[in-house]
Amino acid sequence: MEERFTELKTRLAEIHDLRRSLELLFWDQTVMMPPGGAAVRGQQLTTLDRIAHEKFVADEVGELLEGLAEYEQGLDYDSDDASLIRTTRRDYDKARRVPAELAAEMTGAAAEAHDVWAKAREENDYQLFLPHLERAVELKRRYIECFDGYDEPYDVLLDDFEPGMRTAEVRAVFDELKAELVPLIAEIGSVEGDDAFMSGPWPVDAQHRYSLDIIRRFGFDESFARLDLTVHPFAASSGTQDIRLTTRYKDDDITSIFTAMHECGHGLYEHGVSPSLERTPLCHGVSSALHESQSRMWENIVGRSRQFWNYFYPSFQETFPEAVGDVDQERFYRAVNRVKPSYIRVDADEATYNLHIILRFELEQEIFAGTIDLKELPAEWNRRFEEYLGIPVPNDTLGVLQDVHWSGGGFGYFPTYSLGNIVSVQIWEKALSELPDLPDQFEQGEFGQLHDWLQTRLYALGRKFTPQETLERVVGTPRIDAQPYVRYLKDKLGALTAA
Repeated sequence: MEERFTELKTRLAEIHDLRRSLELLFWDQTVMMPPGGAAVRGQQLTTLDRIAHEKFVADEVGELLEGLAEYEQGLDYDSDDASLIRTTRRDYDKARRVPAELAAEMTGAAAEAHDVWAKAREENDYQLFLPHLERAVELKRRYIECFDGYDEPYDVLLDDFEPGMRTAEVRAVFDELKAELVPLIAEIGSVEGDDAFMSGPWPVDAQHRYSLDIIRRFGFDESFARLDLTVHPFAASSGTQDIRLTTRYKDDDITSIFTAMHECGHGLYEHGVSPSLERTPLCHGVSSALHESQSRMWENIVGRSRQFWNYFYPSFQETFPEAVGDVDQERFYRAVNRVKPSYIRVDADEATYNLHIILRFELEQEIFAGTIDLKELPAEWNRRFEEYLGIPVPNDTLGVLQDVHWSGGGFGYFPTYSLGNIVSVQIWEKALSELPDLPDQFEQGEFGQLHDWLQTRLYALGRKFTPQETLERVVGTPRIDAQPYVRYLKDKLGALTAA
């Protein structure tokens, strides 16, 4: 039995290496590669993805898993070995349904579409991107057809990012969230803010240095991570000791420091996976919502807290004297927490951000239900955006073209951002109940206690358990509950407007 298990691990390690190499090739494409390399890079990604897929769905892997059933029964459920067999079997059963040619075609199409999307976004040209979007949707429809046993087509896409969760569950959570947020935003968003200084100037070099200063405090270290520039920020990795974070800077916008904190949250999660899980399918965050809970926790719950800025603001003023040299801390704190509808999702405040996500969630469902013509997508986007956020969309660059996700076929990912917001507060409340002096620690510029708690409770687990099992181990319940998040927003934002 042990010999069979060793063979399985050897095969999985090879497949893991291929998939991590794919991730690094994508990082290179978005950060380093010249535009002319897009077509060849697409071919490279297609080849590697096909090889990885074929190796994983090979009959021999299925036979090994079948032969390990008795061995698995004798293991402790929480052990690394039992978790590896259990998770691999679940992944294998799903992957076997997808033809290798389709998996490779989706990867190649995503690589080709990325640079076209970036050009279309820059030039405000939806028609340029439309053929690639149509292809991405058509490929995903073929992908959906590979599966049965789901209540609606979108369930298949959601399950790729949030295993075990169904569209109806997300819809119920978002309906609750929207009912609470729309009136809250209408009330708080109408309050005038004194934030003209937020347009800078914010020298780019200083932004980069200051972003690094902050995330180093969180646990970022150049011995295992780096921070680079890209059009649409993201995090990637080839393992726990190679974390690639990206951001973007504008000299009239300081949101880059929050972007760096956000991506650092992703990086800390990947870095924190137990070394014993390296080169296995368990060496990742367990789901997109749990991953986003970490990026949003470090960005918002920590990075927009009063205690955080009690520590950082004096040095922030010294770093950006032209912008905030004569701006008192309270005025700045209110500015970075102001609720104000805006066009770009990644720059949105904590409250309106969720309406950006709900809009995308609704549109994605309708795309795959066949009730929206992709040619009419910009108009439908603009109509709903104005209905939900109260401001008209001036162009497609600030509207339907702003996100990279659809160019890569990432349908089903968007809901996990708001689910992550919700989960972040559930985890924060649990951490605070056990470590009540965390806010005092933040005020001293100390974040290690929170990092260590998250490392032990969440990060180290990787994908050993399902998202529901993982959440229950961290907070005591497997259910994603919107009420703590709503309470957090009302308390925080209500205090700002009442003062």
